[in-house]
Amino acid sequence: MELMIRVYCDSIGLVLESAGTVRRAAGDLGMDDLFTSSDPLALIRKAWDAGEAGTLPAQALAPIGSQEIWAAGVTYLRSRTARMEESKDAGGGTFYDKVYNAERPELFFKGTPHRVAGPGMDVRIRGDSKWNVPEPELTLAINREGKIFGYTVGNDMSSRDIEGENPLYLPQAKVYDRSTGLGPCLLVCDEILVPETAIELEIRRDGAAVFSGATSVSQIKRTFPELAGFLFRDNSFPHGAYLLTGTGIVPPDSFTLQSGDEVRITIAPIGTLVNKVA
Repeated sequence: MELMIRVYCDSIGLVLESAGTVRRAAGDLGMDDLFTSSDPLALIRKAWDAGEAGTLPAQALAPIGSQEIWAAGVTYLRSRTARMEESKDAGGGTFYDKVYNAERPELFFKGTPHRVAGPGMDVRIRGDSKWNVPEPELTLAINREGKIFGYTVGNDMSSRDIEGENPLYLPQAKVYDRSTGLGPCLLVCDEILVPETAIELEIRRDGAAVFSGATSVSQIKRTFPELAGFLFRDNSFPHGAYLLTGTGIVPPDSFTLQSGDEVRITIAPIGTLVNKVA
């Protein structure tokens, strides 16, 4: 890729990293400037050229400004199968099979900035749920004109028992305080990530791995421009948006998250997002 710059947020502003070189963006450049720019790549190139030598934040913040967060569901065959299994007793098993094969994808609202957990922050499980899992997802950064210009790592925390009880409960299963993890940075690049890009999940409990899994971008059924196009169809995002692209890693039905678990999601070109469960 000709351009590949990782953008980190801290309390001062933006820190840029590329090929091991770190620069502090000059002035008051913020995430909203990237998402509202007609040409975010040109803006980040300019910020890189004008930046001063810097160091990576000891504790980065979530790479988000005023953006809404949305998510796509059932974009992997594994997710389709899991959703059908969890909802079959409620009569919703066929819904997920249909949406997997339909022209129109499943898109749902996931959260707002104040509901986001950045790197090192705690994500939460609902107090009224007994079956909770993380969903590791490549996440698209889309500017206000609908152009994909970057990627981050997303964790779509999900209450599987609530969603499985009735598909109409999806918003309650998905949207609550700190139900989304984002980070550790925003990767700005001028090409779509290659299909071989790996997405890896590890869940640690008391220092030991209790679940791990991996998939790749090639397993996503729909293209990124297709998903972004449906999101922006008859909808406006003045500050741009993040779009989680679905999960292909689903722990077994016998597994549920516990307080104190550590969730580690790695997408190599971006980095590793680490969150503990509150």
